[in-house]
Amino acid sequence: MTALIEPWTHDFMQQALLVGLVVAVLSAILSCFVVLKGWSLMGDAVSHAILPGVVGAWLLGLPLVLGAFAAGLLCAVSSGSIRAVSRVKEDAAMGVVFSGMFALGLVMLSQVRSNMHLSHVLFGSILGIEAEDLWQTLGIAAAALLILAVRGRDLMLFCFDPGQARVVGLDLGRLRLILLVVLAASIVSAVQAVGVILVVALLITPGAIGLLMAARFGRMMMVAVGSACLAVVAGIQMSFMLDASTAGSIVVVLSGLFILALLASPRHGLLRARRAAG
Repeated sequence: MTALIEPWTHDFMQQALLVGLVVAVLSAILSCFVVLKGWSLMGDAVSHAILPGVVGAWLLGLPLVLGAFAAGLLCAVSSGSIRAVSRVKEDAAMGVVFSGMFALGLVMLSQVRSNMHLSHVLFGSILGIEAEDLWQTLGIAAAALLILAVRGRDLMLFCFDPGQARVVGLDLGRLRLILLVVLAASIVSAVQAVGVILVVALLITPGAIGLLMAARFGRMMMVAVGSACLAVVAGIQMSFMLDASTAGSIVVVLSGLFILALLASPRHGLLRARRAAG
């Protein structure tokens, strides 16, 4: 018990837990919308596409969060625009845009000599997050959660049944833009904690777990938030005890929870299907 409790007596561990839980809650709630809408690739695309924005903002002396948000939103809007004006499907358009922007960011990053801080964008630094980044994360997450609270029902209908949303008079274009803005903001808030490479896991896996374990959206969201928070706590603890990557540990735990849900889902689990077949 002493070995389990002792890490949480350190200030940096408590700070990491705070920012990790905030990011987990926001990402898990948003992941439910992303999974229902089929935008898993969009989360991956935006998380990678913010890199040139971050590097460009650093070179211009602007806040990194501003560059990250602008680049992420540009990627999302560009993908939709390409789909609208050409025969290219949205998933292919996203692949082209995000791979091109991520490659551009890598080229720009290679030209920056003092890139120690920028490397945190790729791999995360939840245990060493600075006070300014912490407050930025909390502020962005609070704003994104407020938007989801106000427009959550409309966004749920937009993701689950766009046809019905159009019938009841909702502006699908505006709802799409709102969801893209919240998605970009969520990724920007999470980058400081888990980095570009792993942020996509928090935007997809909790929602997938919730989808397997619950039949209603409210319960799906509760399961997603619970699994994401559990992964953050267990992942930080595991990384401290094993001296391993914190972001990697969080995602490993989250992936393990998904495997459990895949096996033990009450309606769609592999174990239930095997028993029914037997």
